[in-house]
Amino acid sequence: MCVYTVSSDTFFTLIVVILYIAYFTVTFSVNNNMVTIEVLTGSNFKKWKEDIEFAMEMADADLSLVTDKPGDLTVASTDDEKLVHAAWMKSNRICLLSMRRSILDHLKSGLPTDCTAKELMTAISERYHVSSNADIGSLLQVLFNMKYDGNGGVRDYVIRMVNYQTKLKALKVDLSDTCIVHQALNTLPPEFSIIKTNYNFQDESWSINDLISRVIAEEEKLKKEKGQVALYVAGSNSHKGKKSKTYCNDPNFH
Repeated sequence: MCVYTVSSDTFFTLIVVILYIAYFTVTFSVNNNMVTIEVLTGSNFKKWKEDIEFAMEMADADLSLVTDKPGDLTVASTDDEKLVHAAWMKSNRICLLSMRRSILDHLKSGLPTDCTAKELMTAISERYHVSSNADIGSLLQVLFNMKYDGNGGVRDYVIRMVNYQTKLKALKVDLSDTCIVHQALNTLPPEFSIIKTNYNFQDESWSINDLISRVIAEEEKLKKEKGQVALYVAGSNSHKGKKSKTYCNDPNFH
């Protein structure tokens, strides 16, 4: 029998994670697909909406989220119209059930009850709409406060900056690649100063790919130099404490 010992902090963290999964996510099967949706608590609307849309698309049940309700069937309806109508009705039931099951009870107050899934999503979106100006401010603050700390590699660091650039562009804030290159170079540690110096003495601007290739090459060079220094220090330390041998050609020396 194996016995594992964990610290009180680790145990508390595990309990918190388990409770979060139990109370703040909904998992169920839709069309033989397991679906997990983060429960809407108010402040996590974007994540909840993404979960709903992704889950319904993966389950092939998103028709009612992206299209309006088709017209009522009549005796003149074609077979294709009947199939579309049936598919939409099934999608609507699944989407409504999924959305309502993943919203905290006290947040359901005031939401429409007799509506389509698309209408319900619109109503929830209007309630939790975040101003694009707030999004822009948050993204700019994060981008211009980034500092490279060595974690994840310099390539990932630059790509994270490009990701914020892309998000801002979607909000109609277009930061040029040159701006991102400058920001990246200015926030790299002193070890990369030679890259910045080389850039400043050139008239030609770098693309993002140019920047990435150069900083990666410099990063590899720095790693190699650190490795060589470590080997030298280790070799020097290994000789410390060793007594040197003394040789004498005098036959009378004892």
